[in-house]
Amino acid sequence: MITKTLLQCDFDGTITEGDISFLILEKFAEGDWRSILRDYQQGNITVGDFNSRAFAMVKKDRGTLESLVQAEGRIRPGLYELTEYCQKHDIIITVVSNGLDFYIKTLLRHNGFGNIKIIAAKTVFTPHGLDARYYNHHGEELLSEFKESYTRQFIDQGYKVYYAGNGPSDVPASRLAEHTFATESLLDYYRREDLPHTPFDDLNDIVAGLKTLS
Repeated sequence: MITKTLLQCDFDGTITEGDISFLILEKFAEGDWRSILRDYQQGNITVGDFNSRAFAMVKKDRGTLESLVQAEGRIRPGLYELTEYCQKHDIIITVVSNGLDFYIKTLLRHNGFGNIKIIAAKTVFTPHGLDARYYNHHGEELLSEFKESYTRQFIDQGYKVYYAGNGPSDVPASRLAEHTFATESLLDYYRREDLPHTPFDDLNDIVAGLKTLS
């Protein structure tokens, strides 16, 4: 039996340089979104609660937000090489992100990567702000465990899952994977816990790591 392989990637701070959601909130949120962020970082609220409350403060139209993302969002170097390697070696790349689907699609499409599958918060533009919600593969709304729910689904579908991430929200999902590529605070966690991993600075490091795993 041939084992299928899937690379599950976080988006903000993993595929990108910096956090696109913070870029949007910093520029356009009409309120103290950072206090809500602190509540999330301290474990007082879920990521679903954070996005729901913080992005409700953003009342700009889609075109304005997409223009900001295209102008100031930055892809981490090596994405072309990573997608090319995965295509040649039958590795599926899927972005599973706590971010919002519209800005992920916008930035990837703007940089020529519109064919990458994206699973993220569904965004609805309303006069009262952005409505961002998470759903599992059955279409049921989730307030937590979003990334790991999809990791479990991929494993149940028979995939060997590799994981690439950068932050605390990546820990549970990455622990389910066969191997983890880590940077920033996720890398600190893997080093502190003395767990097997491959560090990366740009996405070419993931390509090199994949070659050693194949």
